[in-house]
Amino acid sequence: MTPLIRSALAAGMPLLMVGLAQAADQAHPASDTLLGVHLVPIAVNVDHPSVITHAGDGSGRIFIVLQDGKIVVWDGTQVLATPFLDIDPIVNSSGQEQGLLGLAFHPDYESNGYFYVDYTDTTGGDTIIARYSVSAGNPNVADPASALILMEIDQPFANHNGGQLQFGPDGYLYIGMGDGGSAGDPGNRAQDLTKPLGKILRIDVNGGGVPADCGGGSNYTIPADNPFVDGPGGSCDEVWQYGLRNPWRFSFDRLTGDLFIADVGQDTWEEIDFAPAGSTGGENWGWRCYEGNHPFNTQGCALPANYDFPIFEYSHDLGCSVTGGYAYRGSALPPGAQGAFVFGDYCSGRIWAARHMGAGWTVQQVKDTQYSISTFGETEAGELCFAHYGGLLPNTGRVVCALP
Repeated sequence: MTPLIRSALAAGMPLLMVGLAQAADQAHPASDTLLGVHLVPIAVNVDHPSVITHAGDGSGRIFIVLQDGKIVVWDGTQVLATPFLDIDPIVNSSGQEQGLLGLAFHPDYESNGYFYVDYTDTTGGDTIIARYSVSAGNPNVADPASALILMEIDQPFANHNGGQLQFGPDGYLYIGMGDGGSAGDPGNRAQDLTKPLGKILRIDVNGGGVPADCGGGSNYTIPADNPFVDGPGGSCDEVWQYGLRNPWRFSFDRLTGDLFIADVGQDTWEEIDFAPAGSTGGENWGWRCYEGNHPFNTQGCALPANYDFPIFEYSHDLGCSVTGGYAYRGSALPPGAQGAFVFGDYCSGRIWAARHMGAGWTVQQVKDTQYSISTFGETEAGELCFAHYGGLLPNTGRVVCALP
């Protein structure tokens, strides 16, 4: 396969060489291995999995979010029959991109029992960020009556809801928001700092910052070092980064703290964005001015030097909807996989691994699957899992993990 070379759109922007090579097992797309490690199906016949994560409480359990409004638990041997949480009645999952889309456990979950969800509601399809608590009597069942609403964000259209929740190394909650939907970001919301759409938001769920601004809630505060706190023109203080179309999964490297963002493209290009540990925020990833490295709608846009461009892009010849993963820090995969950022594509089932090499990045295709890859996940030990959404062979949703 011909190597892809990243375009240099702006004067002074470094040209990064990105190699794309076929993996040895691509000739066997039905193979149940990843880099030679057997993929263990921990959950089958699960309906539209959207998130895979763990609680960080030493239990080793894996929590699987189902788009219709349920969270189920894999306890190490089986998926438990009783959901951890079932909020189906209040979740609008009627649109393909709506539903229960995010789950993150508080860094102190083992002691406080708090976890956070992101879903679209049944009243208007708006994004709700809410805190729930585990029940007092059963660690595998949450209290559905414990909801505390943190944010309510208006969604003008049904698509591009983002939904990812991640606690960063700094202990703050990061929230991925799509641009509000339709196509081409007709309201230019991703570039509008007065709106939370098309952004990565950063909030303090423990208090101690400045009051909530444009998140439509009051049960959180804003870190004082967010880049747009008290900014000009009424900008949202919650904004950490902007210029995103639909960040379908972002994650922090558990070892370094680096941030990787997979941003779903419009018609032609999918992209991976990267912010190194120590970033002070404020990155503008370019949408709707740019799709990947390529001009999309530059009316009213700044010069290219004012934008932050991806470390990797691929065309729709190789897929159509990027799904972000994780920097691998487990022990099951070969030693050469350490630190590689693993991600995939929903439409083609391809899986790639990106690695920082000198001043640039190399990207290698490591698997070609028959799966519709809806999400990746990390176990508590740092092993890699991913989900098949359903609809293609095999035609039922499932979660597979590369386990020791």
